Amino acid sequence: MRKEGSEGAAKHVAAREGEKPAPRGRLVLKQKEMLQAASPWMHAAYLKPAGTEMINPRGVSTDNGRTWSRIEPTPAFDKGLPHGYRREVAPPFVDPVNGNVLRVVLSMDTPGLDPKIVEPPVALETYYLRYRVSTDGGRSYLFDERIIQKGKTAENPFDGVWVGKNGIFLGDVGSQPIRTREGLILVPAQVCVLGPDGKLASPGGGFTYTDVLILIGRWMEGGRLEWEISERIQADPARTTRGVIEPTLAEMPDGRILCVMRGSNGGRKDPEFALPSYKWYSVSTDGGRRWSAPRPWTYEDGTPFYSPSSMSQLLKHSSGRVFWLGNISPTNCRGNSPRWPLVIGEVDPKSLLLKKESVLVLDTKRDDEEGINLSHWWAVEDRETGDIMVAGARHNIGYTARQPYLIRVGVE
Repeated sequence: MRKEGSEGAAKHVAAREGEKPAPRGRLVLKQKEMLQAASPWMHAAYLKPAGTEMINPRGVSTDNGRTWSRIEPTPAFDKGLPHGYRREVAPPFVDPVNGNVLRVVLSMDTPGLDPKIVEPPVALETYYLRYRVSTDGGRSYLFDERIIQKGKTAENPFDGVWVGKNGIFLGDVGSQPIRTREGLILVPAQVCVLGPDGKLASPGGGFTYTDVLILIGRWMEGGRLEWEISERIQADPARTTRGVIEPTLAEMPDGRILCVMRGSNGGRKDPEFALPSYKWYSVSTDGGRRWSAPRPWTYEDGTPFYSPSSMSQLLKHSSGRVFWLGNISPTNCRGNSPRWPLVIGEVDPKSLLLKKESVLVLDTKRDDEEGINLSHWWAVEDRETGDIMVAGARHNIGYTARQPYLIRVGVE
């Protein structure tokens, strides 16, 4: 196990001439550990509004993640499904007020589909969403049901979505539910679009194209959620060839909700990757129901930055500040690449843009590496210290090998 503190991390960050002393409130890279196996902080969440009891998909901890006990949740909903059916259970979301554990389940009912195929093309037509709720800390779940907009059907679960025609699904693990000050549960999702012929369409020329749709749940008796939906967040296909993807949400101190999304360049309409590789953002002022047209997400002074087509994560800290984790590139990206360096920075609460001076590099490609993918991490605040824990892995270019890590970021 290797450890790398702030001094080692400094090797990855070039010093800038005339740099002023960092202001109070800065982020500090405290520690970086290279691990033999994935950290139990990966996909972990706290189980109660206060205290140190935690849950992850594999077990529970009563001592702030130091030790873990394995649990086997009941019932075993996924046991005995027909061959070819899939249930991909998202990491646990714990309602910070009532303690209910919500698991959203990416689902396909596709008889005979080879389970070894990763992201099969048929998924773009057949993905739909289910959910499960636990009221006993994830030890048992009350039900496993489809997520269906009030008044809709299993075949047509949301306005503009038909199972078997256009799929609805979650993005990467940055697409986490949040609870708003209204008590609503917002689940950020993405929807494949249909053309005039009723078939999948890609108006931007990418190999996929999605709009963002926010599912809005309200707690009811029996632990169920009654579901509504937001208006769609729709991109300009002339500016992002795959639409908007993998939304991440945060409610700001003034009640506005920020949504940051992955875009893309490349594809048949942009074969030279000439379009700027931006992250995109949209804002809601009514609790997540209506959203502004997406715009490039920039530094707070309006300066643009490049980011590959990759996940990102907004994290609300106990201090009330909101942080963003993602990839920022010094040059225009080519679709999904390069997915380095991995950075963290603070969101300005007024402009809802990224504070340039706050950006801290957590990891990047080493000189002896052909390339690296720094994606698919999970960030959560350590309640005991207020530090931000970032659990993930350094993946090689083809995602065939990985080196797990755990990074600790201090919030001053």
